[in-house]
Amino acid sequence: MAEGIRRRSWAEPWKVKVVEPVRVTTRAERESALEEAGWNTFLLRSRDVTIDLLTDSGTSAMSAQQWAAMMLGDEAYAGSANFYHMEEAIQTVYGYPHVVPTHQGRAAEHIISKVLISPGDVIPGNMYFTTTRMHQELAGGTFVDVIIDEAHDPDSEHPFKGNVDLDKMRAVIREHGAKRIPYVSLAATVNMAGGQPVSLGNISALHELCRGHGIPIYLDKTRIAENAWFIKLREPGCADKSIREIILEMCSHTEGAWMSAKKDHLVNIGGYLALRDERVFEEARNLVVVYEGLHTYGGMTGRDMEALARGIYESVDHDHLHSRVGQVVYLGEKVAREGVPIVKPIGGHAVFLNARKFLPHLPQDAFPAQRLTGEIYLEGGVRTMERGIVSAGRDMRTGEHNRPALELVRVALPRRVYTQAHMDVTAETVLEAWDRRDAIKGLEMVYEPKYLRFFQARFRPL
Repeated sequence: MAEGIRRRSWAEPWKVKVVEPVRVTTRAERESALEEAGWNTFLLRSRDVTIDLLTDSGTSAMSAQQWAAMMLGDEAYAGSANFYHMEEAIQTVYGYPHVVPTHQGRAAEHIISKVLISPGDVIPGNMYFTTTRMHQELAGGTFVDVIIDEAHDPDSEHPFKGNVDLDKMRAVIREHGAKRIPYVSLAATVNMAGGQPVSLGNISALHELCRGHGIPIYLDKTRIAENAWFIKLREPGCADKSIREIILEMCSHTEGAWMSAKKDHLVNIGGYLALRDERVFEEARNLVVVYEGLHTYGGMTGRDMEALARGIYESVDHDHLHSRVGQVVYLGEKVAREGVPIVKPIGGHAVFLNARKFLPHLPQDAFPAQRLTGEIYLEGGVRTMERGIVSAGRDMRTGEHNRPALELVRVALPRRVYTQAHMDVTAETVLEAWDRRDAIKGLEMVYEPKYLRFFQARFRPL
């Protein structure tokens, strides 16, 4: 740094208007709560959690403008004005002409899977997501991972570890034939890889490849704003583009998208399908009536849709994204400086701890990431979640554990909720677990539900 030039700090581009008290627990209370929850942080009661970093889904703080917008809720069963406001926002920011509302993202995954997938189909994608793959499998499809190899290496500094390996994609087409591939399942800011983005150039090249074979691309745009932020920062030629310009270009290469609005859009509930193909739209609009609600509310209230419409515009604001991603980077760098192994580069919505290196003495069958979530909770009442062998589930054909290369603990930051002081406390809590890592033992699973076991499974210490 040049002499006489000081580094300027940044502050959150919001101020606190309403305070929600949180309960600070004793270690004895946390030990009791964790035992009752079967060492599964999803089964903890929120009253027993001091800093809740389980997920960034539905946990964000809404703005004063969003709260005001909720007073404009039109709770008509059919033709709610709020649906048309939401539809217009989606068309404007993302460029898709058709919108099917759902109560949240996995409902949209369910509907698009039923519309597009036939038994025996193969769905290539840039790393699975738990609920997405489950809906694809229940529809009779098989997910095939075509993400670049660097995505499975937590130490790789590749700037776009969410990219599709085009050679892998070509190999899938050769092996199965284009007719058995109903679509490519492309995720923005790949969650299971550590919140890693896909580049604009890769999306464009994938589109060219798939167009030549008649294969559409459907986008999971759940955290697309964060992906666009990384494109602006990291991809040559994109620094002068606005976030909205980047997002429109990303979406232009796809036939449709599903969205969990509980993330980027800064609301507590909501989702939708955004589509170009009118035939797919008509089928999806028909199915949403069966599973969710009428095609102009899809399981959401009018006030939810109005807050969502406003949240779309707020989500692509430069200052908001600078603060949001900056807070994640702040936490990640703070623990990494002390030697804690994390996924690199730091992602947009969470810091991912590398449980394989954190607890190298524990085999994967001892559920090291699951155990680490419990230890972090015990140290300071901070709730995180496992993203490893438990989340990966079992192979539906063989019944064996799926064994991902990445065994991670996700520390996900809700948007506009916590301050830097909360991040300092979180870092100190992780470091306390790090300091006694050699004494941490594994877990055994004592209850396993049939589907999406990470939500409800129970464990006990070995």
